[in-house]
Amino acid sequence: MKAFAERLMEMRKERGLSQATVARDLGVSLGIVCYWENNKSDPTASNIAKVARYFNVSSDFLLGLAD
Repeated sequence: MKAFAERLMEMRKERGLSQATVARDLGVSLGIVCYWENNKSDPTASNIAKVARYFNVSSDFLLGLAD
């Protein structure tokens, strides 16, 4: 899920958010956000939905299926 990793990092940095802030707000560990951004772990469907709502984007965008 390279697109997810890249888009998550890009959106987080554009908003000036730390990985720790995003993790806290999403209710996941800091390690999992780091793993997602480094493409070492794939998010679950429910976490994709959480990230999409958090950044106000579609899950298709996060997955690289839409621009």
